[in-house]
Amino acid sequence: MESWAIWFIVGAFLFIAEMLTLTFYLLWLAIGAIAAGVIALVIPGSFTAQGITGAVIALLLTLFTKRLTRVFRKSKGFRDPIDDLIGKHGIIEEYVEEGKPGIVKVGGETWTAVSKQTLRKGEAVLVVDRGTTTLEVEKRGG
Repeated sequence: MESWAIWFIVGAFLFIAEMLTLTFYLLWLAIGAIAAGVIALVIPGSFTAQGITGAVIALLLTLFTKRLTRVFRKSKGFRDPIDDLIGKHGIIEEYVEEGKPGIVKVGGETWTAVSKQTLRKGEAVLVVDRGTTTLEVEKRGG
């Protein structure tokens, strides 16, 4: 099979995987793979040029969008909906130990939870802080 076809297949696979994860990181890798495929069409047989092109494109897109995202998040009027979870009550769904995450249900959603306390299934908790994908919780009232 031609190397350009392999790059395009890898790009398509990464694009599909991105649609399932919605992180944007796989999207940049997919665009890098497609760019490498284009280079493979122009310069056949130069796997080094193809790989370097794909890697540089993916790296530049990642770096550029990180900065752009940071600026967007600091702009006036931006509010992350996850921030609204702080102060809400939840119920422990899966045992939480200090240093080991568990599961908490807040509203109708389940989240990974961490705590400085040991929390058992069914205990009522309060969300005190948030990470990117985790909530820090403590026993309600304590």
